[in-house]
Amino acid sequence: MKSIFDFQLISKLLSCPKFSFCYDALHGVAGAYAKRIFVEELGASESSLLNCTPKEDFGGGHPDPNLTYAKELVARMGLGKSTPEDEPPEFGAAADGDADRNMILGKRFFVTPSDSVAIIAANAVEAIPYFSGGLKGVARSMPTSAALDVVAENLNLKFFEVPTGWKFFGNLMDAGLCSVCGEESFGTGSDHIREKDGIWAVLAWLSILAYKNKENFSGEKLVTVEDIVHQHWVTYGRHYYTRYDYENVDSGAAKELMGYLVQLQSSLSEVNQIVKGICPDVSNVVHADEFEYKDPVDGSISKHQGIRYLFEDGSRLVFRLSGTGSEGATIRLYIEQYEKDPAKTGRDSQEALAPLVEVALKLSKMQEFTGRSAPTVIT
Repeated sequence: MKSIFDFQLISKLLSCPKFSFCYDALHGVAGAYAKRIFVEELGASESSLLNCTPKEDFGGGHPDPNLTYAKELVARMGLGKSTPEDEPPEFGAAADGDADRNMILGKRFFVTPSDSVAIIAANAVEAIPYFSGGLKGVARSMPTSAALDVVAENLNLKFFEVPTGWKFFGNLMDAGLCSVCGEESFGTGSDHIREKDGIWAVLAWLSILAYKNKENFSGEKLVTVEDIVHQHWVTYGRHYYTRYDYENVDSGAAKELMGYLVQLQSSLSEVNQIVKGICPDVSNVVHADEFEYKDPVDGSISKHQGIRYLFEDGSRLVFRLSGTGSEGATIRLYIEQYEKDPAKTGRDSQEALAPLVEVALKLSKMQEFTGRSAPTVIT
């Protein structure tokens, strides 16, 4: 990590009186690294660390770094239902059990994994010494929002959209085609180890914060996580994003739903007629397919990787099916609304996504096929 990041600059940020920091290892293996790197190397206070003693049962909790399971961190960062007694820290992060996935938070502010990888890529060359010579390319998994695509286009970077599964990123990195990559399921990584790396992602964010504040450590106000994200949206637009999981759906019904969506794709005019009937203000569907990937490195072809509906304004609907055994199937629905108007990038996420959510549920006949009036989990 010392060969990748400017530890001296990060230390200055962590020692700044106006900056506060919190890291939750969820009793996973990241705790051992957190103490050594954040406290012993970078000078953070030991009180900055939460749940950093690794335990076989993860302290009875679920070591998943998201808003549902990282309850203690979420409350401390001011995102919980109750207001914390103390002022929340400026920056918070969590890791999963084996420390490869991460969650990034600002004060009362959540950074989506899709935005996180895009923001790291947009700032990497300036803020992270390892990338000072430029990025070889960037990549994301297909269900991850297209925020990274817009960065790649603007910065003239090689870009790859791959199926879900880290091996596809590994191939690209081994071939020298990709420097930074990520997925919506909280995994972010680079070619330093060709894997997702939660500690690396946190250090990348601390590097960006330190770089943005390097002329202002003693100033009136620091540039915050929220400031960085909002400025990114002004520059590149915002990809409002949510995932609906329908778990333990009858396997036959799930397959029927997916088959219906594929069949529907044969006529875009029919699709748009349905879409406009549901919500006239939603943009037209300009492309629909079942995602297929030809690996540029080994030539392998991965078929049936998810059903996509791509809209004229850059918005997307993606449907994926997993687990079709005796226990039932899981349908994952990804809904993404792209907004380029800076005046509209600060809207409430649910409000911005509501029309497209309605289109997705009615277009797919979700309730008719599955019998479910609501998803099991919303991320």
